Amino acid sequence: MSKFKENLKWIFRELGLMYSSKKSFFSKKRIESGIAFIIAQFGMLAYFFEHHTTMDMGSMLMWAGAEFTIAGWTISQIQKEKKKVSEEPTDEQLNS
Repeated sequence: MSKFKENLKWIFRELGLMYSSKKSFFSKKRIESGIAFIIAQFGMLAYFFEHHTTMDMGSMLMWAGAEFTIAGWTISQIQKEKKKVSEEPTDEQLNS
């Protein structure tokens, strides 16, 4: 249990550092886009469960298209950030 508490403290400390000027283990953009994705998924699923009995095939296809669009956009943003980070020089490259 002690290790669990230790890990939990570390996670919250790193999340706090994420919104400060200090360096954090977590990426602010990834955390925020992940939260946005979860909220969008919750809304989509709530809509689906409320209307699935009255949805025709066209509505189902539009719902699925919106789902895939949200997922694709989220993955695209993460990949864009990975590419941007990998193009930035590291401290070792800057000091050599």
